[in-house]
Amino acid sequence: MPKAIWNDKVIAEAEQTEVVEGNHYFPPDSLSEQYFKNSDTVTTCAWKGIARYYTIDVDGSVNPDAAWYYPNPKPAARNIAGKVAFWKGVKVVP
Repeated sequence: MPKAIWNDKVIAEAEQTEVVEGNHYFPPDSLSEQYFKNSDTVTTCAWKGIARYYTIDVDGSVNPDAAWYYPNPKPAARNIAGKVAFWKGVKVVP
C-alpha cells in the first residue's frame, strides 16, 4: 500500500495511486487532512494543465508547496484529476 511520509508521519496512504512521470498521485480521500494547508502557488504544465499546491505542516515543521494537484487537468491527464503528488523531501514508499 503506497504511503507518503514526511517528518516521520504518514501523511497519505492509499490502496492504489496513479503514477505519472514517476510521481505517485494519491486520491484526495487518502490524505491525512490535518497536515495540509492550501497554498496560493499555481503553476502550469503544458500537457496536464494548471496545478495548485498544498503546504505540509507536521507538528510545526512546515514544508511549503510540497504537494500538488490538478483540479481540472487537460483531457490527456484526466486520470489524475484532484489526486495529490509530492516532492521536497516527502518520501513515497510502495
